[in-house]
Amino acid sequence: MAINLSKGQKVSLSKEKPGLSKVLVGLGWDTKQFDGGSDFDLDGSIFLITSTGKVRDQDDFVFYGNLKHKSGSVIHAGDNRTGVGDGDDEQITIDLALVPAHVEKIVIATTIYEAEQRNQNFGQISNAYIRVYDAVGNDIIVEYDLDEDFSIETSLVFGEVYRHNGEWKFNAIGSGFFGGLGALCATYGIDAE
Repeated sequence: MAINLSKGQKVSLSKEKPGLSKVLVGLGWDTKQFDGGSDFDLDGSIFLITSTGKVRDQDDFVFYGNLKHKSGSVIHAGDNRTGVGDGDDEQITIDLALVPAHVEKIVIATTIYEAEQRNQNFGQISNAYIRVYDAVGNDIIVEYDLDEDFSIETSLVFGEVYRHNGEWKFNAIGSGFFGGLGALCATYGIDAE
């Protein structure tokens, strides 16, 4: 039975699933009806963060242009350009045993591709969620529905998987940014140019 979280809540994945070695993170969303003329393309982005609150280097950023971390610990399944259909729109696999020692947390975010040019924002998105599955048993451990009303935000941190006192935990973040992928990258120490 999945644990449903609210914004700011944390749970120990290690305690919920003893022996957990690999997780699958599912991201999902729907677009509200609007007359914008352009399709929505949401992109999952993953930042492997050190104790400084930033990535160590560009390699610690996994996204549609770099689908696999060099350690093999984080693999993005690829960009879903439409978000059509039921179930997860994008998925990320995290092999906890392969996460490099310098990484304290793995931030999972989503941005709207060309949001400014297309005049799009998260106010036009509904039913956004993040699910963390046991990748071996494929059962959902935790789920967080982002039921807030966002408006001008063009990128969103859904949650983070992090290490604390030898355990892997999940934190439901639900924090929006204006400025798209560039603003998100700047926050975590990536030069998006």
